[in-house]
Amino acid sequence: MAIKKKKTNKTSTKKRKVFSFTFSKQQKIIWGVFLFLLGLALILSFISYFFTWQNDQSIIGDLTNRKIEAKNWLNTFGANISDLFIYKGFGIASLIIAFLISLSGIYFFFDFNKTKLAKYWFWGSLVMIWISVFFGFFTNINPLYSGIIGFEINNLSQDYIGLIGSILAMTFLLIIYLVIRIKLTPEHISAAVKRTTKDISEDFISEEKPIKPEEAIVKPKTTEETSPEFILTKKTPDKKEITNFPPLDKITITTETKEESEVSMKVEKAVEEEIVEKNLSDKLVADFGEFDPKLELSKYKFPTIELLKDYASNTGITINQEELEENKNKIVSTLNNYKIGIASIKATVGPTVTLYEIVPEAGIRISKIKNLEDDIALSLSALGIRIIAPIPGRGTIGIEVPNKNPSIVSMRSVIASPKFQSAEMELPIAFGKTISNETFVVDLAKMPHLLMAGATGQGKSVGLNAILTSLLYKKHPAEVKFVLVDPKKVELTLFNKIERHFLAKLPDSEEAIITDTHTVVNTLNSLCVEMDARYDLLKNAYVRNIKEYNTKFKARKLNPEEGHRFLPYIVLVIDEFADLIMTAGKEVETPIARLAQLARAIGIHLIVATQRPSVNVITGIIKANFPARVAFRVTSKIDSRTILDSSGADQLIGRGDMLYTQGNELIRIQCAFVDTPEVADITDYIGSQKAYPDAHLLPEYVSEEGGGTNLDNDINERDKLFRDAAEVLVIAQQGSTSLLQRKLKLGYNRAGRIIDQLEASGIVGPFEGSKARQVLIPTLEALNQHLENEYND
Repeated sequence: MAIKKKKTNKTSTKKRKVFSFTFSKQQKIIWGVFLFLLGLALILSFISYFFTWQNDQSIIGDLTNRKIEAKNWLNTFGANISDLFIYKGFGIASLIIAFLISLSGIYFFFDFNKTKLAKYWFWGSLVMIWISVFFGFFTNINPLYSGIIGFEINNLSQDYIGLIGSILAMTFLLIIYLVIRIKLTPEHISAAVKRTTKDISEDFISEEKPIKPEEAIVKPKTTEETSPEFILTKKTPDKKEITNFPPLDKITITTETKEESEVSMKVEKAVEEEIVEKNLSDKLVADFGEFDPKLELSKYKFPTIELLKDYASNTGITINQEELEENKNKIVSTLNNYKIGIASIKATVGPTVTLYEIVPEAGIRISKIKNLEDDIALSLSALGIRIIAPIPGRGTIGIEVPNKNPSIVSMRSVIASPKFQSAEMELPIAFGKTISNETFVVDLAKMPHLLMAGATGQGKSVGLNAILTSLLYKKHPAEVKFVLVDPKKVELTLFNKIERHFLAKLPDSEEAIITDTHTVVNTLNSLCVEMDARYDLLKNAYVRNIKEYNTKFKARKLNPEEGHRFLPYIVLVIDEFADLIMTAGKEVETPIARLAQLARAIGIHLIVATQRPSVNVITGIIKANFPARVAFRVTSKIDSRTILDSSGADQLIGRGDMLYTQGNELIRIQCAFVDTPEVADITDYIGSQKAYPDAHLLPEYVSEEGGGTNLDNDINERDKLFRDAAEVLVIAQQGSTSLLQRKLKLGYNRAGRIIDQLEASGIVGPFEGSKARQVLIPTLEALNQHLENEYND
């Protein structure tokens, strides 16, 4: 069985080689010239036939006798070929065939796209038949008008449906052509009639009796810069003459005669009507509306709020007056022991922490209160006490004390909050609630990257789930894509269910959620390639960021045939960064640093989480490009300073208690809790809906060792435009994917695959980062020889 299968494969391969034929450049030129001249010869012979057909009638069919001379301009050949097409064929409509043959020659000579040529042949043939049948009604006048085919079809039609029925049928076919081919609609006809009526009425008005200058009051249509174009000359008191009088639509002149010797003149100006010419994009928007990236999944339904659990204890914050009074007395007593007087104290109760704001008496140094942090914690018998001295913008000192009975902040409560529902942000994230019990919502697009750290079991993975849940509740699959990196292999596996909705991956990856270190490196470098490609698109579109680009693309001002496409946001989530640094080191840190520095404007945002915020994991390069940071509870002040550049994270109480900073003040937040079953319900709900055919494919990346996308040099599986692409790069001597996109009007992924095939064939060199690949073939002649050698092998 194996032997037979092998023979079958060889046979099929041979057949494909036999029947696959590609024109070379020289062959296209020769074939184009031949077709053009053949069509021209047919046109001349057809035109001549209408004047000489009677003289040449006796020699029709006698092609072997060289002594016979026909009157046709192309002699015997012209007489016979014209008789075949005109008399025995389609009559005068046969000229269409001659024109189409010449047009085919032009397309081959200049190597134009043959798709339009096929359309011309299709519609040209139908029009030729219609004209031939139409002239069948006038056979009595001249039989050459319709030819035998047109006459017979017309005669057959009249035998079955009569003359009137045939006319109606021909009219119906004509209307079909006008509607489908010329896009004629009743609106166009109505507009044309209105324009014609308007032109006739204006011509009629202009032919009325001219208005005398002395009586003229004409409304102006010139701009303010337009000066009156006239000269007023007074010859006698009784006669006034205005020379070089401007057209009536350009100037307004009002003349009033007070006395015979005086002439008063009044000139009025008005603004000229603006003529707004709609460009192509405005016309497309008017005809089809703005581009809708959600159209492919137009019936997609966002997750419902019922999928999130409503915890019974989360009925609101319960204020324990006795606890507040007891804590207040202990704080006042402890401070009095150190001779620190308090002018006033105020308590703000949050879900897990109560903030006591104190105003010390005059003359008390703030640092003195700050140093009593441990003494106050001892007197209150509580962990996680944090002193904020002073609270920015308030002029008070804050003492944060954990509640004895903390409340759970559910994900449902923050998602349902008006602050999140009405948030007009590109990538809104609902973290949880602040000490003042306000829902805390931030925009990931403005961060633009987020660094998270926290010891094991302090809520870091729940925080990642809260971020992803927020985006799933707010964004359509066409608007955002996730690249999920999970070295632990268990934290993000639930999101596999929404792979074809929200996830992005490499073209040759089986799993969308990345767990292998080698795949992580290739994915990060692929994102760098995507970043460079997006910056090229922004440069060609003359915009500065992804929001302006997508707005311009939706308004149909960017041509997809030039490589432009709608750009979704891409969010890269790394759950355990320390493990990647340990196994890959600089291979991971370098592309992440590059993305963090440059990727903000083109919509690629990073969320990096680690449970070891040490300086060898979170390096200076990483910290410099991650201004937004989240710290859950850590074990030491050193770790807190590493992640936040200040202490405080070591004083948190855990279970989702976190500090957030975006480069200024620290904000204490109780992270919203979303349990694993809730995430499973959300992903099941999304995954059960109609999805894209595959996950969003990132650009192919080939590592220096060739360990990226495998290069296959199978000739039979090459792209149809392989040779054309090779010629483009050899002529330009530049191995650029964007060059193929512009010249061949390809999408980025297809152009990238062709580049890989060209590399496998030895036409271009390997990937060199942001530089263009080297072209290894110097001339087209060398290219043709190279490809011939490949086929022969």
